[in-house]
Amino acid sequence: QVQLVESGGGLVQPGGSLRLSCVASGFTSEYYTIAWFRQAPGKEREGVARFSNIDDNTYYADSVQGRFIISSDNAKNTVYLEMNRLKPKDAAVYFCETAPIGLGAFRWTDQDEYDYWGQGTQVTVSS
Repeated sequence: QVQLVESGGGLVQPGGSLRLSCVASGFTSEYYTIAWFRQAPGKEREGVARFSNIDDNTYYADSVQGRFIISSDNAKNTVYLEMNRLKPKDAAVYFCETAPIGLGAFRWTDQDEYDYWGQGTQVTVSS
């Protein structure tokens, strides 16, 4: 079975940085999409960053463009989310989610497209 385990969250001051990790196992589809989503209290879960091997492209939400970077280490089956210049509005539980297909520019932000996700990791941005 597909399993995803997020880690790396914590407390950081505004303007600081964090690096989240997502270790994946049991995923064998030829094509896949992996994305980071986040959900703050009282708000909808939103897509933050995406990568798919169907096009080797990355996509980002406008709110994090230029500040966050999604990357991967295939040998370790790990996906990372580097978060820089963090703002209080970035505070949320961050989830790693996957789908066994390639999701394009207009589909990757739809949380319903994804089949698997981890337990989430809490990111708190506060001074």
